[in-house]
Amino acid sequence: MTPFQKLVYDKLKEVPRGRVTTYKALTEAIGSKAYRAVGNALKVNPMAPQVPCHRVVKANGSIGGFMGFKTGPAIDKKIKLLATEGVQVEKGIIQNFSSKLHQF
Repeated sequence: MTPFQKLVYDKLKEVPRGRVTTYKALTEAIGSKAYRAVGNALKVNPMAPQVPCHRVVKANGSIGGFMGFKTGPAIDKKIKLLATEGVQVEKGIIQNFSSKLHQF
């Protein structure tokens, strides 16, 4: 694990169960503008679900990717993980997004 990945994972662990954050908010919370690097760190997260990368979504409330995928069984798994935490997704969008959004 690189120091950058550790920084991303440590910050992400602050997002509580039942809440989500965005790639942008997570990136800015670590003092970076490397949005793609954050996404790549999440894609290879070796500590899931202890580091809850399923809680990271797009800034518009859409589900985004998961485990390097944008569709298919991986996205279904992300939606199921969020549902177990009380975060509902309909047609790829987080319901009540603003109330579910974690602010660092």
